[in-house]
Amino acid sequence: MLQTMSQIEILLPKMGESVAEATIIKWLKKEGDHVEADEPIVEIATDKVDSEVPAPEAGTLLKCLVGEGDVVKVGQAIAQFGNAAATGAVKADPPPAVTATASGGGNGHAASATAPVTRPASADVPRTGPSGKFYSPLVRNIAKSEGLTVQELEVIAGTGQGGRVTKKDILDYLPQRTGGAPVPAQPAQLGTTPQPSAPASGPSTPAVVPGEGDELIEMDRMRRLIADHMVMSKRTSPHVTSFVEADVTNLALWREKVKKAFEQREGEKLTFTPIFVLAIAQAIKEMPMVNVQVDGYTIIRKREINIGMATALPSGNLIVPVIRNADQLNLVGLAKKVNDLANRARLGKLLPEEVSGGTYTITNVGTFGNVLGTPVINQPQVAIMAMGAIRKKPAVIETPQGDLIGIRHQMFLSHSYDHRVVDGALGGRFVRRVADILEAWSMDQPW
Repeated sequence: MLQTMSQIEILLPKMGESVAEATIIKWLKKEGDHVEADEPIVEIATDKVDSEVPAPEAGTLLKCLVGEGDVVKVGQAIAQFGNAAATGAVKADPPPAVTATASGGGNGHAASATAPVTRPASADVPRTGPSGKFYSPLVRNIAKSEGLTVQELEVIAGTGQGGRVTKKDILDYLPQRTGGAPVPAQPAQLGTTPQPSAPASGPSTPAVVPGEGDELIEMDRMRRLIADHMVMSKRTSPHVTSFVEADVTNLALWREKVKKAFEQREGEKLTFTPIFVLAIAQAIKEMPMVNVQVDGYTIIRKREINIGMATALPSGNLIVPVIRNADQLNLVGLAKKVNDLANRARLGKLLPEEVSGGTYTITNVGTFGNVLGTPVINQPQVAIMAMGAIRKKPAVIETPQGDLIGIRHQMFLSHSYDHRVVDGALGGRFVRRVADILEAWSMDQPW
């Protein structure tokens, strides 16, 4: 029986700063299903976080416009949705059949598979090239259909944001091809990130041959994204790391003294992480040139101090929720925010905007008993600090009466920074300043 419907398109919503696309993980409703208002209809995943898209109103899911595993741009239509004006049965075509090639991400959902399909163009062209350039699904699809290699893509001067290659760039390049050989790249537009040209041929990746009894483990979606992001960061930024050892005896004793009263009054556990965030936020206010980003030869000094905290997930993967305007929170506010973000990160309940917009990152490697680390910068930031384990050690104590040997609580701070814009003097002074703030912690510090 036919029925009249008011039909609308459901668009992929905006999911936070710098998030331009998402992967369709799983359709939670089938075509023809009745859906209540705000009931989730599809699960999506970005390189930041997994989330769900709800129905805008009560009605019927008429048609799925994209399949599971597809990469969709923000604002693109993903489904047709209708509000039935008359009763009757609607016979819908079955949803497109896909084969999932990766397991689910932070929420632990696995993508479903019903029938094999041809691999998308992005299977042959990586999302990120050797120089760190990002290639959109559309560009990768055109490259595959035209037989372009990633080496050819690398030499195309991108006119998009951050030097990205756009559809127009690749279409303008095609007539210049001669026998498939790369052509010299034109100078990038002012304000875009210069990218080095990749050689036509380079050292190949060593072949890895599994031995008898070896287990082959396919990277899940989040681990692949982390891998690509880390490689891109090392290719983008010349990393330098400075180390400082800090005497945090007063801080450790103070926390031990107040942590029970703190939990009773505030209902929150007091860890070292909010204290570290407090010290870093104070140091950033004094040295704001570590709170910057780079666009070509332009330095963007960020107004907000948004500190990301690297958080290990039960799956073994990593996510970085962001404490926005960290400099405007006191210790109690930071403790509540740190605990809330860490708990919801492990449960896969973070919102997209809570894992974007960071301007500086902290990673507490001491949580795993590590003495120090050499962290990789979380692009597009230019610095990250690793906090090592606090250990009791014999140390020389200077007094007016002479030097003494005593037992002190010591820790290492490791500061990795982008040498394009942060020189050793600033990078070294910054980590020293954070250590000074922690060392000067008073036993009578109010909270």
